[in-house]
This record gives sequence, C-alpha cells and structure tokens, in this order.
Amino acid sequence: MNTEQLYQQRLSRYVAAMRNERPDRVPIRPFVAEFTARYAGYSCQDVAHDYQKAFDAAVKCAKDFDWDAIVPNMVYVWTGLAQAAGLRYYGIPGIGIPHTTGFNYIEPPEDQAFMREDEYDALIADPTAFLYETWLPRVSTEVCQTGAPATRRNNLALVKSAMAMLSYFYAFGPQIQRLRTECGVPSAIAGIFKAPLDILADKLRGYIGLTMDMHTQPDKVLKACEALMPHLCNVGLSTADPARLVPIGFWMHRACVPFITPKQFDSHHWPTLKPIIEEFWKHGHQTLFYAEGKWKHHFGAFRELPDRSIVYHCDQDDIFEVHRALHDKFALSGGVPNVLLSFGKPDAVRAHCKRILSEVAPQGGYIMDAGAIMQNDTDIANLRALTDTTREFGVYATPAYDPAVVPPAELPASIVARQKLVGMSAQPQPAVRPGVCYPWESKVKELPEITGDRDLVRRVWEDIDAFGNVYIWQLLLSF
Repeated sequence: MNTEQLYQQRLSRYVAAMRNERPDRVPIRPFVAEFTARYAGYSCQDVAHDYQKAFDAAVKCAKDFDWDAIVPNMVYVWTGLAQAAGLRYYGIPGIGIPHTTGFNYIEPPEDQAFMREDEYDALIADPTAFLYETWLPRVSTEVCQTGAPATRRNNLALVKSAMAMLSYFYAFGPQIQRLRTECGVPSAIAGIFKAPLDILADKLRGYIGLTMDMHTQPDKVLKACEALMPHLCNVGLSTADPARLVPIGFWMHRACVPFITPKQFDSHHWPTLKPIIEEFWKHGHQTLFYAEGKWKHHFGAFRELPDRSIVYHCDQDDIFEVHRALHDKFALSGGVPNVLLSFGKPDAVRAHCKRILSEVAPQGGYIMDAGAIMQNDTDIANLRALTDTTREFGVYATPAYDPAVVPPAELPASIVARQKLVGMSAQPQPAVRPGVCYPWESKVKELPEITGDRDLVRRVWEDIDAFGNVYIWQLLLSF
C-alpha cells in the first residue's frame, strides 16, 4: 500500500467513526503537543519558538507511530508571534520560565483584567472595535493606548506580528500536505472556536471578574455573550474544513459546574452556544467538543443537539458514563487519563485501553486518545502501549460503514435534520458585520468620487479589511 492509499484508508476510518459508525478498526487520533518534542529530541522551547521544528516533530511522530489522524501542530501558540505582539499573558519557554517547560497562560490579577467591569457597553456596541481600541493595548507591552502618540515600537509590533501570523498560517497548508504525502496521515481538525462565556473569562474579564459580574450585572454579561456570538461563529465557519470532513475544534474551558452554577449554564452559556453549534451543522460542519474538565452535569443539554453534529471528547469525565449518556447520538473520543500515560506503567495503560475497547467501542463511533493534550511528561512507552493495544484489540470483525469518505453532515438523516435548524438566524444582526473592521459604507464617505468599476473598489477594500479582522480575532482565540 502506497502513502496515498494509506492516507485514504485512514481518512475513511476516521470519518466513519465520527459518523458514529463501525469502521474496520478503532481509529487513533492522539492530540500530542510537547510530547512530539520529547520524542523528536527537541526542547519545549524549540517547538514553541520555532514552528518549523514543531512541524518536523509532528511529522516524525506521524511516521513512527501507526496513527490515523494528527493535529499538524498541537503546540499551537507560536511564541515568536506572541513575543512580536508583546502579549503579556504568555509565559514563553526560556524567557522567564524554564526552556524545558511548555508555554503557559498567565491570567492577570483581578484589578488588572484586560477588560474593566464598566466596559461592557463598549464591547457590546462593537466587539471588533473594542478589541483594537481597548483590549490590544492592554494585552501588549508594545501597542500604545488609544489617543497616545504612536511609537516606532507600536508600529513595529503591529506590522511584525501581523506578518508573522500570515507566515504561520500559510505554513499549515504545506504541513498538512507533508503529513499526507510523507506519512499518509490526515489532519485531525480544522478551524478554531470558543464559547462566548469562555472568551469573557479567558481573555477579557478574567475568571474571578466574570464570576463577580454574573452576580452584580448578569444582564450585561448576557448581552456581551450575545454580541460575541456572530463574530465567534464567523471565525469558526471561516476557518473550517472546506471539504467538511474533519470537525471544528471547540476548546471548552470553564463554563461548566463547578466554575459556574447549573442556573448560569442554562441562562448564559447554553443559549449563546447552542445556536452557534447548530449553525456550524447547518453549514455541514461537525464540532469537536473538547470537553476539558468534567461536564457530566450538562449531558442533558448536549443531547438537544442533532445526531452526529458533534464529536464528544472525554477528558476527566468517566468515559464509561459518557458512553451510556451520549454515545447513541454522538461519536466519542478520549477517556485515557493523562496521569496514567505520564506516570503509570504500560501494563496499566493496556488494561485501561482494553476496557475502553471492550465496553465503549464495540459498536463503533469511538476514537482512541488521551483525555487531554499530551505534553512532555507523557511517557513514550505508555503512548506506544496505547497505540499497539488499540491496533491489536480494536479490530472489528464485522465492520458496518461506507468506506467512501462521506462527510457526517451529508448522510441522508443529517441532511433532513440540518434543514430544520434555526441556528443563528434568530439572532439579531450586529451593527458591524462579522469579518469586518471598518465598514465600506463608512469608508466610501471619506473617498473622492469613484469612477469606473465601483464594485471592484469595494471588493478589494473589503478583502483587505478582512485581514485586519482575522488578525485581532485570531489573537483573541488562538494566541
């Protein structure tokens, strides 16, 4: 079998499992981050600060392990870009923290939150403008406050970080192709999405600030979540897989019990999340619910989503309980504890994987993976044991799937369900459209008379303006 045939076989197996079907065997899709550095002989600093080394490490793992899908670079934050932008909230390996430690997020003290408690109205009025005018100067050591004289460092930070982002993102195409042609391994996900309430907690108000706001000004918090919805939805759709084969990555952080109450989940989180997930599905895109932490209190809400519209990834929940609660509707992945992979023994890893294969995977719709992203404490022998055990005991005697690579949303039942969804259509339209920084309708008033092809002038303006939108929203979500 040549590399392309291997790629097609693995892609078919992976997509079939995400359709909640039973392929020829259980696919393996490990989200390996700094583990790739450990395996390839690099430091955490190497793969965080030089994305080409991170790409090389991912390729080496894909070549040496028999995996069905992999993220092209799970060490997703390129700290070179973070440093160019002067981002305050990252600990960069080798700069203030040990070079042997993975990058980490530094949440500011409550009184130094990047958004103040009295700034909700500005965020609600125009989230993109707020990010540029208020948020970016606060999160950056280089960008000047609005109204202050621009400096050389300010200008350089904007130009360098924007060009760096373009360079980094454009490098993913060749990396995905390299995984295909050299390793026969598909990319596991495409796109980026986070929930409105999580964004408020992660990058704007901070967790403590948001917790207080939920008690003192819950209506403002809800309106802010609603204002963020169309923009976050746009980021997810615009970065999703055009072929609609692999899911949009949804990183679920602190919008679950006990970080918020069940009442707050029902009043703020779910009403501003569910329509976006439905909108993704309307467009034919699955969402990978990467459920970091424990989400068992919310399984009932998740069951409101259409069949196959999500793949539920199990981190600290009990994978066997997840199987009983959700597996009839959605494919599952994960469930192997990271502490076991880091500090356990291969025999214990094999035993746990065999139990998952015998109790969770028999009818299909399961993808083998650790509970959370694997960093440089993951033991190589243990990950090898996970891989080998799945290959030995994860073979289906009677596969029940279409080997053709059919997107989950294109199954007949999925098509019917998608046509009935409301999604984002019931949400009010924002004053400034998603994907726009400075609307053409405002810009054209500043220009002299336009002659010739007016539509051409408008199209080029909007295409270039969209780059500015990509920059600020990707800083917020991906970096």
